[in-house]
Order: sequence, then C-alpha cells, then structure tokens
Amino acid sequence: MPNKKPKVSVLTPIYNTNPAHLREMIESILNQTFRDFEFLILNDSPDNKEIEKIILEYAKRDKRIKYAKNEKNMGITPSRNKLLKMAMGEYLAIFDHDDISVPTRLEQQVAYLDTHPYVGVVSGWLEYFGTDNNVWKTPESDTDIRVMTCDGCYMAHTAAMIRKSILTNNNIEYEEYYTPAEDYRLWARLADVTHFYNIQSVLVRYRWTGDNTSCTQNDKRESARRAIYLEYRDKHPALYDEFKKMSPNTMFRLRLFGLPILKIKNNKVYLFELIPIIKIKWR
Repeated sequence: MPNKKPKVSVLTPIYNTNPAHLREMIESILNQTFRDFEFLILNDSPDNKEIEKIILEYAKRDKRIKYAKNEKNMGITPSRNKLLKMAMGEYLAIFDHDDISVPTRLEQQVAYLDTHPYVGVVSGWLEYFGTDNNVWKTPESDTDIRVMTCDGCYMAHTAAMIRKSILTNNNIEYEEYYTPAEDYRLWARLADVTHFYNIQSVLVRYRWTGDNTSCTQNDKRESARRAIYLEYRDKHPALYDEFKKMSPNTMFRLRLFGLPILKIKNNKVYLFELIPIIKIKWR
C-alpha cells in the first residue's frame, strides 16, 4: 500500500545557517500542534558539514524530516523551486532557515484553508526579534492585501501557506529575475488567480539581525520591487486608484550613499523602508 501523502509540506532552504538558529527553527516545526506534515530541508551550502550533521541528527529521530542538498550552490530562487517540485503535500508552508514558527501556526493555517476553498494563500503577522523588536501587522482582507500590493509585499513570505494546486494548475513558480524580491513577484502573479488572507495574530518570530537579505541586497531588491509594482499597478488600475486614496504619498525619505535608511509614510517611520519602528502624530 503506497504511503499516504502528507497534508502539508514545510519548505525550508538553508545556506550556512547559524547552528543554534538552525536548531531553533527545526524544533519550532517539530513541536507544531498539527502533526500531518513532511519537513523538506534543502541545503544550498553543500560543503557545510556542521549544519548537515545537525539536520541528519534530527532526521534520525523524526522521519518527517526529508533532507537534500544541492551539488553546488544554486541560490535562493532555484532552491525554492526545487523544494516546490519535491513537495508532496496539499498545502505548502514556506519557512526561512533561521525563524521560529509559533506552535499553532500550521494548525491555524490548515484550518483556514480547509474551510475557505477559494483562498489560495494564507499568512499572518511577524514578530521581529534580535536587534529589532516589533510586530509587523499585515492587512486581513483579500481586497486590502491586493490594494497594498501596489506598494510592496503585504503577505509575510516566511509565514505563508500556499495551496499547491494553485501553483501547479497555473504553472507559477518563483522567478529568479526578481531575486531577492521573488516572494513579492509570486504574490503579484498569484493575485490574478486566487484570493489572499492574513490571520490577525503572530505566526512566525522573524529573526532580525541587520544582515538579512532585505538589507544586504537592498539596492537589488528595491530595483526588482519597483519593476514588480509598476507592472502590477498597470495591470490593476482600479486597485492602484484605491491605493492612492488609502495611502498618502511618502512624506519623507532619507537615503545615505543611495541606500534607503528611513521613510515616513502614513504616520509611521520605517527602517530601510521596510520595517515599521515607530508611529508618529503630525499636528
């Protein structure tokens, strides 16, 4: 009798991950209240024997872990697409290599997708920790998410769960051209074929160290982000009109050597134009 397919595939690419962070990440998935999943870990730093040893130790204790490694470094987008092809689950839980999922994350997301068949992607809030502590509260409704997609990513990628059939039926995968904004490009494409929802509570604790990809590749990310939102706005003019009504223009932006440092928008101050750090009140 063939093995029963798991309900969920948790997809995690890793690259020279801090061993302590790797252990925390793995344990946060193994300690989930929802148990019917496979945990696919793809090593894109194949020469790193230390992290391979750690993963294999966990895999011996829990058969839900399926470990693979690239023969050579491929980069984040090809690795993500490789994981998509490996996945056997009905739902795909995206999860980055040094974050921490709250124990009920998978349970909440599976329950929502099971009862809302028209929704293809469900995510939730992120709680930043490390050098910055904050909660990124993303909009709840499909309409608000679509409107705010005119400006950027408003579905937390590392906290997202995707209905796999939406990707396969529409021949959608990550696009390397838009790396490191491949997640934003994915949401922009999926907006044409499905609905979104954000659970209004923290699902993932996001490790913010200051050397995250969103910072170290900020110029490249901003260039890709601009290409994505210009195309999205052109394709969805009604959403863009609504966005302009909901979101006043940026009031202030500080750049240093061409790199964005601070942005003030909608009475909030953003670090690196991405992380909300404080609310302000204008007279």
